[in-house]
Amino acid sequence: MRKLLIATRNKGKLLEIKRALNGLPFEFLTLDCVKKIPKDFEAKETGKSFLENAVLKARIFGKMSGFLTVADDSGLEVEALDSRPGIYSSRYVKGTDEDRYRKLLKELESVSLVKMAAQFRCVVAIFDPETKKLATCEGVCQGKIIDQPKGKYGFGYDPIFYFPELGQTMAQLKLEEKDKISHRGKALKKAKKILKKFL
Repeated sequence: MRKLLIATRNKGKLLEIKRALNGLPFEFLTLDCVKKIPKDFEAKETGKSFLENAVLKARIFGKMSGFLTVADDSGLEVEALDSRPGIYSSRYVKGTDEDRYRKLLKELESVSLVKMAAQFRCVVAIFDPETKKLATCEGVCQGKIIDQPKGKYGFGYDPIFYFPELGQTMAQLKLEEKDKISHRGKALKKAKKILKKFL
């Protein structure tokens, strides 16, 4: 069975990726179980877009490990903040997920709730170090930012990302529901089809 490296140290992302790719005939590997990759190694996200960062991570970890690698870069784009935090979503402020979304809410204090349009974007990159073949795909989901966090599921900005048509935040959705409509879920659905060509 061919090995597939899932290049993330984010436990929430790792679980979402494994769930989405379940059923494919790959042996899933994590960064912690590849001896060639130091435990504290992080690929520096120097790209200027989600696409550049996803490709950068897939290539770096693919070359280091020698395994077919899948990586993603994703984040929140808020219309009133000129699409920030964007690629800096996970580095918006040092600390916890809550520290980051609290900072975001503080920046939005003077913005009307009517104008809180936002979207999550995810780009998935797949790199095969043997053939140098590279493939990418993208997923987007749209919603609004609410001023009070709600929900106990998910991670990151999920508690403040609201779906008006569902009347729930991303963090209120059960895993199966989230996987169907989230940015990462949409991107990984495409990635699953692409990965079948790498077998």
